[in-house]
Amino acid sequence: MRIFPPALLAAVALPALALAQPAPPPPPVAVPPEVAKLRDAALADDYAWDITEGLTTEVGQRQAGTPAEARARDWAVRRLAAMGFSNVRVQPFTMPVWTRGYEAAEILAPFPQKMAVAALGNSASTGIDGITGEIVGFDSVDALRAAPDEAVRGKIVFIDHKMTPTQDGSGYGQFGAPRRQGPTIASQKGAIGIVVRSIGTDHHRNPHTGTQSFANGATPIPAGALSVPDAEQMVRILKRGQPVRMHLTLVSRTLADQPSGNVIAEVPGRDPSLAPVLVGGHLDSWDLATGAIDDASGVAIAAAAAKRIMDAGQPLRTIRIVWFGAEEPGLFGGAAYQKALGAQPHWAMLESDFGADRIWRVTSKLGPERRTEARTIAAALAPLGIVAGSFEEAEGSDIGPMLAAGQPGVGLSQDGTRYFDYHHTPDDTLDKVDPVQLRQNVAAWTATVAVLAGPLTPWKAAPRPGKRRK
Repeated sequence: MRIFPPALLAAVALPALALAQPAPPPPPVAVPPEVAKLRDAALADDYAWDITEGLTTEVGQRQAGTPAEARARDWAVRRLAAMGFSNVRVQPFTMPVWTRGYEAAEILAPFPQKMAVAALGNSASTGIDGITGEIVGFDSVDALRAAPDEAVRGKIVFIDHKMTPTQDGSGYGQFGAPRRQGPTIASQKGAIGIVVRSIGTDHHRNPHTGTQSFANGATPIPAGALSVPDAEQMVRILKRGQPVRMHLTLVSRTLADQPSGNVIAEVPGRDPSLAPVLVGGHLDSWDLATGAIDDASGVAIAAAAAKRIMDAGQPLRTIRIVWFGAEEPGLFGGAAYQKALGAQPHWAMLESDFGADRIWRVTSKLGPERRTEARTIAAALAPLGIVAGSFEEAEGSDIGPMLAAGQPGVGLSQDGTRYFDYHHTPDDTLDKVDPVQLRQNVAAWTATVAVLAGPLTPWKAAPRPGKRRK
């Protein structure tokens, strides 16, 4: 072994240590005082509550493509105009519509009992007489996929899973597979129907609906979701080892080319040539409840932030409020916006569609040249208890395809720990919205949009209409 003198070792080690030191952190950014003032004032603001309460009370359920969604669009146009926004309009499109009818599930043998069930979107109809078949159970979509066709043919498939609550809702992608993919696979293997454990984290006897589409040429079959307690009961019954027979009734129908639309409004910027900031959520809901967390609170948060900024002055860039239609059955509103306006440059896109509990993280996808802007947003949100996440990603269902196509965006992540207790169930009602947490959302959105839209100046025209409601 070669021995080096201590002095030489030190001389060699010092440059190596210098090379190993991490890069110094970037210098702190200053939060514009007007942004901080707007943020703090929003913590005492009830614009978002007023909108959420009004939409869920005066319209109620808003299934896409139905007369109920049309009433919601009319309501939205009136409300946004009354708040003082400009260029309020409907961007129409058409879409196929699926509607539910009577639904029931009953175990006939070996232990007769009724179960709580809801049809999944695009389920085929059993007809009013229903279907009867033997249950074949699987603990995952992969297990169903691996099963021989003869084990499934002529039977009703049941798929279980073990979804648990998470703050970021990341389990929804993985555990949503029984709903999204299960019906197609079951049909391709010759099943006469399928029921899945609801994609939810609650233990109420409220089944969770949600959309699914039959892919790869699969023939539509009746497809439903059992409430979580009933799905767990099904597992226990199957473990007894005796043949299980179910009578399933899911009456539904599909209508083609029904009207829907996005509702759009704006806060005009001082420089119309600059790319706008898009803020939005989706106006439609499932038919089982009034859609308070999914997504009346989302459209309310976006509009409330824009309203606060508009009341304080005119921003440099236009703020465009988009209440997307027909998100639930397949992002039809987002696709319509993308086709009409999505190729135009946007300064940023933001969408609120994960309830109304506290925002805990901000992410952004603004590009390296706008890193200071992204860091300013993070600094403005830190007093609200919001941590900075990735500078390489944003989020949103309707805006997702446009973000993937290169549009810049910001993601404001709500706490989703209890979101899937109520998601797509009859329990999605106004009482699930916490006014205090809702205000924190509005404060975060107001600060973020104020940074993105640019500094405010007094309005040169007559005072804006739409005074603050008490």
